[in-house]
Amino acid sequence: MEEKKLTCINCPMGCSLVVEIDGDEVLHVSGNSCKFGDIYARSEVMNPTRIVTSTVEVTGGNLGFVPVKTAEGIPKRKIMECMKMLKTVCVSAPVHTGDIVAENIADTGVNVVATKDVEMV
Repeated sequence: MEEKKLTCINCPMGCSLVVEIDGDEVLHVSGNSCKFGDIYARSEVMNPTRIVTSTVEVTGGNLGFVPVKTAEGIPKRKIMECMKMLKTVCVSAPVHTGDIVAENIADTGVNVVATKDVEMV
């Protein structure tokens, strides 16, 4: 059995979590003061994900790039592949907040969306 210590990031309380793991199975989570701490700990130990933020090139806009982010967390192991793919993406203005600029990035099932408006020039 292995033990991992984490700090929960779901709320400002920052609970100190202890996760007991046996191979590929979480046996027990302690230290959490709510169910979200348990959910976070299990996910972080077995399949950690992160929101990826970056920029994507824009043509014909009042800005040359638009800030973007993944619509939800992607597996940490896919972050570099995601970033490499975003370097090749170019969208045309106008771009609106929430527009999908890349679908199913790095075969994660997660879309990348714009986080700022870019108007045409």
